[in-house]
Amino acid sequence: MPSSSRPLTRRALALGLAALGCALSAPAALAQSGFPAKPITFVVPYPAGGANDMLGRLIGQKMGEALGATVIVDNKPGAGAMLGANAVAKAAPDGHTVLVGGLATHAASPHLMKADYDPLKDFEAVGLLGQAPIIVITSNESPYRSLKDVAETAKKKPGEMMYGSSGNGSPLHLAGELFDSINGSQMTHVPYKGGNAHIIDLVGGRVPVIFDTATNSMPLIRSGKVRPLAVSMPQRLPDLPNVPTFAESGFPSFQFTAWYGLFVPARTPKDVVARLSGALQTALKQPEVVEKLRGVGVSPAGGEAAELARLVPQEHERIGRLIKQANIKAD
Repeated sequence: MPSSSRPLTRRALALGLAALGCALSAPAALAQSGFPAKPITFVVPYPAGGANDMLGRLIGQKMGEALGATVIVDNKPGAGAMLGANAVAKAAPDGHTVLVGGLATHAASPHLMKADYDPLKDFEAVGLLGQAPIIVITSNESPYRSLKDVAETAKKKPGEMMYGSSGNGSPLHLAGELFDSINGSQMTHVPYKGGNAHIIDLVGGRVPVIFDTATNSMPLIRSGKVRPLAVSMPQRLPDLPNVPTFAESGFPSFQFTAWYGLFVPARTPKDVVARLSGALQTALKQPEVVEKLRGVGVSPAGGEAAELARLVPQEHERIGRLIKQANIKAD
């Protein structure tokens, strides 16, 4: 008995130490394995059926597959996309509520209206989804054959050249104001109350030009309904090889894109943010996703959180300065 009691004691000690190690590591293991613990909600701050909705559903589905989770899309339009953004900012910081945000939620709308959230402090960046360039479009019957034609007319006839947009402070409006400031011209902005009214008037020749996002204009261009004049990318778009860039058209300093990113509430655990970011990066590498994004004029990004975290304060400051200089007011 005495000779066998010593091995048993050593074994019991070893088992005890192993159990203690497991107990100490349990919180870390739980943090990794406990997410996702329920369906993840992707909040899209726009109505169903638009480009932002499509992006949210596409990326949500692929990220859900990567995480082994169900993703639900919740459309919360209103207040210049700030209604949905505020809902995410106030949500539990556990990674189960994700905002499909971008230029409006984090750079433009907070400068135009009173926001109930701080775009720089109330969110954690998950990753940059992609960017859509501005494409200047006109009607097929328009006399304008190039961006230079538009620029010259705008300078010769201050106030007479009109450009349409989907509303005050929209990317279309901001792009037009930026072009005016660079061109030294004074065009007249014609805001429409959302929908496709501005496109209908462009096709009908009642509005001569629109500085539209690629997500909106690419379907129109492919269908032959409008004529593209220039695109705000460093290189020509593969789908529009005959359309020059702004730089080629004489405006190298025009830099403007509509960008899209994923955000979660501030104080979301870093390991949860990392898992979401990893799933986004995985989704953005899938050929099917790349094809669909490019099909609506979005150049896919890498999905890294650091890239989006750097972009947000830069865009917040730049767009805010443009809004102030142009004295843009909300509708």
